[in-house]
Amino acid sequence: MKVIDRVSSSTAEWAADEFINYFGNFTSIEDYLRFVKKEVISQTSSLFPLHDEFFNEDIHPEDMEFDIRFVGDRFKDSIQQDHYVNLLAAVSSHNNESNIPGRELRWMIYEKNTEKVLGFIRFGSPTINSKPRNLWLGQPANLSLMNRHTAMGFVIVPSQPFGYNCLGGKLLALLCCSHFARETVSKIFDKEIALFETTSLYGSTTSASQYDGLKPFMRYKGLTESKFLPLLHDKSFHKLHDKFKEENNNQPLTDNKASSKKMKRQTKMISLIKNSLNDSSKLDKFNSVINMAFGLTQKKRFYTSDYGYSNVREVILGEQDKLVRGQNWDKFYLENIISWWKRKAGKRYDKLKRENRFRDKVELWTEDQDIQIIR
Repeated sequence: MKVIDRVSSSTAEWAADEFINYFGNFTSIEDYLRFVKKEVISQTSSLFPLHDEFFNEDIHPEDMEFDIRFVGDRFKDSIQQDHYVNLLAAVSSHNNESNIPGRELRWMIYEKNTEKVLGFIRFGSPTINSKPRNLWLGQPANLSLMNRHTAMGFVIVPSQPFGYNCLGGKLLALLCCSHFARETVSKIFDKEIALFETTSLYGSTTSASQYDGLKPFMRYKGLTESKFLPLLHDKSFHKLHDKFKEENNNQPLTDNKASSKKMKRQTKMISLIKNSLNDSSKLDKFNSVINMAFGLTQKKRFYTSDYGYSNVREVILGEQDKLVRGQNWDKFYLENIISWWKRKAGKRYDKLKRENRFRDKVELWTEDQDIQIIR
C-alpha cells in the first residue's frame, strides 16, 4: 500500500507538540508505566467487587492445593475471556493487551481450598529475534524449527499478597516449565514444544527477578536489546493516527493486517513529523524528547527452560532430529515441581511470620494506584 512521506507543516507542528507533551511527562520507565496503567484503569469499570476474588488467606504453602483453569470458549468449563482480562488488569502493573494475534493459551491459577485467584499465565509463540537466544545457539535460529519447538510466556503475574508472601511469581513460572504445560501447549499449538522462554518485565532497573533461583527448571541467559520507543497509550495514539489518516487519503499508515502495526504506525508518524517540520527549533526539541523517550526503555532479563531435555539447542539448530530426555527429566513433572516450590515458599512464609512482615491486604489497581510498580 502507498503511504505519504510528508504531511502539512501545521499537522507536523501539532503532532510534534502532542509527542513532546506526552513523553515530556516521564523521567523513568516507572513514570511511564504508572501513567499508562492509570489511563487503563480510568477506562475500566466492573459490575462486581474484585477484592474477594483474590487469595489473601493465611495458609502455609505446604497446605495449599492448586487448580489450573483454562480461559476461553474453546475449552470445556472454562473461564470467560473478559473475566480473565478484568481481573488481570486489576493486579498487573503492566498494560496487557487483550487481543493477541497468533496462537495463545491463557490460564488462571486458583487455590483449591479457598477458590481464590493466585495468578495469571499466557503462553504464545516466541519472538522472532532475541540476542540472548542467538548467543546461546551460537547463531540466529532456524525460524521454522524455532517456532515448532518453542513457546513463550507473555503473562506470568501473581496476585498480591500471594506473590509477596509465598513467592507466587516463582510458582507460576514453575508451572510454565512443567511437563503438563509442555504437553498442553504442544497439543493446542500443534507443535512439539521443548523450550520455554520469557523475559522479566524490568531488566536494567532491578538486578533481580521472580525467575531467579529456579535452577534446574529455568535459567538466566542474558539481557535483551532495548532499542525501541515506548508506545503511546491508546487514546493518545488514536488521536494522532486519525489525524495522519486524514492526510493519507483516510487510509491507515500501515496495513491493518501488519504485525506490530501500532509500533510501525508510531514509527511512521515520527518519520513524517521529522520530514515535514519547517521550524528548526521545534524539530530540535522534538528530536530531543524522542531521544529521551528511547532512554525510558530498558534491557530485559531473558530466561529459558528446556523441560529436562538434553539436546534442545541441537534440535533447534537442525543438527539433531530427535529430542533426548536428560538427567533432570523427572523433576519437571507437575507434582515434583509443586513439591519443590512448597519447600522454598514455606521457608519464605515462615521467615515473614517470624519477622511480622506477612501481608494480608489484597493489592488492586482499581483500589490503590500508588502500588509499587517495580518490586
